[in-house]
Amino acid sequence: MAKHAFFVTGTDTGVGKTCIAAGLLQAANSRGLTTAALKPVAAGCERTPEGLRNEDALLLQSVVNPPLDYEQINPVALEPAIAPHIAALEARRPLSTDRLAGYCRGVLGQADFTVVEGAGGWRVPLNPAETLADLARQLNLPVILVVGVRLGCLNHALLTAEAIARDGLPLAGWVANVLDSDMPRLRENVDALGQRLRAPFLGWVPSLTSPTPSAVAEHLNLDPLIG
Repeated sequence: MAKHAFFVTGTDTGVGKTCIAAGLLQAANSRGLTTAALKPVAAGCERTPEGLRNEDALLLQSVVNPPLDYEQINPVALEPAIAPHIAALEARRPLSTDRLAGYCRGVLGQADFTVVEGAGGWRVPLNPAETLADLARQLNLPVILVVGVRLGCLNHALLTAEAIARDGLPLAGWVANVLDSDMPRLRENVDALGQRLRAPFLGWVPSLTSPTPSAVAEHLNLDPLIG
């Protein structure tokens, strides 16, 4: 089985990147594939007896098979729920793509299916000169775009796709994650994205009462990613 790894980004913060990443991992588990996940940097972590822990990273950890230590999934955990580069400066833990890429390479290649989840959107800063997009470029990973379907998503999705292409990375696929089920002309908006995003459509995830990885996985199609 070939090894498959992807960088998961979103059209904004709070668009469900982690829910979709966990759903993709669960879909891979269901096919008998080994799985791994990384959230290289996470802000908004809580203090626990084991150290700083991030809710998103814990969700990813709960799905991967075989298990990974928390620090393998989230090597840079920052407490304030603010932009990562600001949180890192305040914690005196400056971020760089070289360092984050090193952490990632310790996990990449171990499993059949791996996701590396960014933070926020495509251009979230890491330091004055680099963004998370530079990490995806250094790792040379195809990108999965999570579109938070709500008013404004057309512009956000198309601009993000343009930026990914301009950075020289392939868009492996995109997911429509419905955030506002009452959005006027919801289906027409998703159809408009399908006509314009030149990448496989991986699934339409409705607004779920309980968006568990298994529930999300039911709405995702892994075939375009693993053949």
